[in-house]
Amino acid sequence: MRRLGSTRRGGRSGRLVAAGVACAAALAAVAVPAAAAGPLGHRSVHWEAKDSGTPQVRFRGLAAVNRDTAWLAGTQGTVLRTTDGGTSWRNVSPPGAGGFQFRDVEAFDARRAVVLAIGEGEDSRVYRTDDGGATWTESFRNTDPKAFYDCMAFFDRRHGLAVSDPVDGRFRILSTRDGGRSWRVLPADGMPAALDGEAGFAASGQCLVTSGPRDVWLATGGGAHARVLHSADRGLNWTAAETPLPAGDPAKGVFALAFRDRTHGLAVGGDYRPDQASPRAAAVTADGGRTWRPAATPPPAYRSGAAWLPHSRGAALAVGPGGTDLTTDGGRTWRTVDTGSYDTVDCTPDLGCWASGEQGRVARLER
Repeated sequence: MRRLGSTRRGGRSGRLVAAGVACAAALAAVAVPAAAAGPLGHRSVHWEAKDSGTPQVRFRGLAAVNRDTAWLAGTQGTVLRTTDGGTSWRNVSPPGAGGFQFRDVEAFDARRAVVLAIGEGEDSRVYRTDDGGATWTESFRNTDPKAFYDCMAFFDRRHGLAVSDPVDGRFRILSTRDGGRSWRVLPADGMPAALDGEAGFAASGQCLVTSGPRDVWLATGGGAHARVLHSADRGLNWTAAETPLPAGDPAKGVFALAFRDRTHGLAVGGDYRPDQASPRAAAVTADGGRTWRPAATPPPAYRSGAAWLPHSRGAALAVGPGGTDLTTDGGRTWRTVDTGSYDTVDCTPDLGCWASGEQGRVARLER
């Protein structure tokens, strides 16, 4: 769940829109070369590293609540939370979870969050906290050895989904109606058949994303085509669309999606192997994912996460182990603005953009 609720146009919202436009303009500034201007191509806008104190952990799960509060989920069963803008981090990991890999976290506020552990069989689990991580409740444990859960996403504070790689030839969808306290597997009747070798990527917590109360998209790879599946009824019925991103190999496909509304979306990915090129690493849709066009100037390498900048119709960030890229024209063209390694990125309506990745890396966008 990337953003909850809505923002009115007047008063504080109007100031946020103006600030968002200014932030996007600063990011887009090209008068000074990126190397001279700073990490994000402008002297006043940059990723500011926040010391998580966990260099041994890779954080592929990230949930930004606002500029002050964010949650991280990563390897070794680690969950961290900050409420002071990243100055300090509290280890709020579920007890006994050290052997699990958390790849997604969805946070409703500073106290309530849901985390997903990935893996085959019972390694795929979901935990929920209502007290800032002081205590956790295991709300789902996968018992099907053929299932492997990758990502989850929420429509609101109650309704959410999680997705598993195909079981018996179709992606499996898990649904909650009570904020992640309980889950049920949805019928597979409305899910199209998976391609041979097709799966999701648990790389950034963004292979499953939502927009509005009912629309959800699923990113895939590993098959003959890199596809995006869409449901307009909270995961009951799905349609599939091919994208121009690299495909035909288990390491290639769509790794992350970002939608700023129910029609305009971005897809990023490529080939995650560092010794392989990733041409056509991004695509864009303006019809809710029915069709996808390749970016005219895509990121130069594999990217695993993406997020729209708040209060901007055209600005978005894509991140990966090889750097951060910026688009200001809705995903048609991208340029690299930072070379630091990040796996995922998330932005909030109060102009809080966070990124996280390997070696405990976490940063917040600063002006």
